Amino acid sequence: MMKKINWFRLIVIVLITELIGLLGSLFSGNTGEIYTSFTKPPLSPPGWLFGIVWPVLYLLMGIAAYIIYQMPKSPERKKATTLYWIQLLVNFIWPIVFFRFEWYWISVAIILLLDVLVLITTLYFYKIRKGAEYLMLPYLLWILFATYLNIGIAILN
Repeated sequence: MMKKINWFRLIVIVLITELIGLLGSLFSGNTGEIYTSFTKPPLSPPGWLFGIVWPVLYLLMGIAAYIIYQMPKSPERKKATTLYWIQLLVNFIWPIVFFRFEWYWISVAIILLLDVLVLITTLYFYKIRKGAEYLMLPYLLWILFATYLNIGIAILN
């Protein structure tokens, strides 16, 4: 059973998640200019869409993490929250490697790792609190799509 909403904890987790995403973007350089310079694979979205999608995904992820933190302490909860922060760290690293350093094939390896980490995190969330994983699914689908884009850009550029 979930506890009463702790608004402070919820806001802190969401803000930390959003801040990590923002810092990853800031440390990545001029992503908009770099993105427009690529030869892109089919189905590539316009660059402005990323600035809308990512904050929403980080919000959903932060809420999902908060839901898990509200559950009773257990080894599974510890694993799930540890995985959450690890995947967020990998998420932070990916745009820096991709945009700042333009190491496209290394970024493919990083995003494939991210795919696995997010899938495992989502499965742990499901085991702990059914419903929390639904908040992670848009993120999982988006990074799978980003993996396709990353591989396409690596091949075409």
